[in-house]
Amino acid sequence: MTITILSLHSYPVKSCAGITHTETSLTQAGLAFDRHWVIVDRQGVFMTQRQYAKMALVQPSLEDGVLTLEAPGMPPFLLEPAADTPAPPPVSVRIFGSDTLGLDEGDAAAQWLSDFMGTPCRLLRVHPYAERLASRDHVNAWRRKHQQEAPNFPADHAFGFADGFPFLIANQGSLDELNQQLKSKGQPAVPMNRFRPNIVLQGLDAYEEDYLASMHVGALSFAFVKRCARCPIPGIDQATAKPGPEPILTLSAYRRFAEGILFGVNAVVAGAGSGIRLRTGDAAELEFNI
Repeated sequence: MTITILSLHSYPVKSCAGITHTETSLTQAGLAFDRHWVIVDRQGVFMTQRQYAKMALVQPSLEDGVLTLEAPGMPPFLLEPAADTPAPPPVSVRIFGSDTLGLDEGDAAAQWLSDFMGTPCRLLRVHPYAERLASRDHVNAWRRKHQQEAPNFPADHAFGFADGFPFLIANQGSLDELNQQLKSKGQPAVPMNRFRPNIVLQGLDAYEEDYLASMHVGALSFAFVKRCARCPIPGIDQATAKPGPEPILTLSAYRRFAEGILFGVNAVVAGAGSGIRLRTGDAAELEFNI
């Protein structure tokens, strides 16, 4: 069985449109610049498509680390990054009960986003002093179970503004099965972007990712630490920002577990460093839970 990387995706601004890559660098924090920015409301609460579906229409792009934002009816906005030295005052941000620090990108970015969203908001990026870690409970549970084959796997994994972990890995075979279920009900197929993964694998049977322990791609070792419970965002058409009951309604009929409605797996990585890159077509060596 040959398992390969089918596609790679990053989401520079949390809950906005993604960027598809054929090749990308990565760090322990995720794919390059993934969830490196977050939009917050006037109370400083982070905003997502859960409450603001229109965020799907904000398309970021990156060139040499410079962020450009585009959206329907708006002129492109080129963000001039705020200086890191001396370190600017941090802004406290809580992402689902996890506290971290942001750096305010200024009034021009805030005005552009507020005009498009129709509500006051501001743009923050990861502060250089931020130290947000993926759940140690989940990572250490994985380490205890796999200490013989991965004795030196790190316990701490710092990352940016993603919900809970630096990587979400999905299986094309699972989406194919879901689309067959939708087709049998007379519903249209949905693309993988509904689930906002970072890495999509091909070659696995449907939902075989449930049983994976780890994945090795060259020098990189990914630990599959938690199956991903889905919120309503997969019901939002990422091209139009229109919400609907599918595919969550169909998925809930056969993928509901104690943890929630599951699709995809959260992961952390060891071995990421300077010069390490992921490419579509890379072979993945998988290890299954026994």
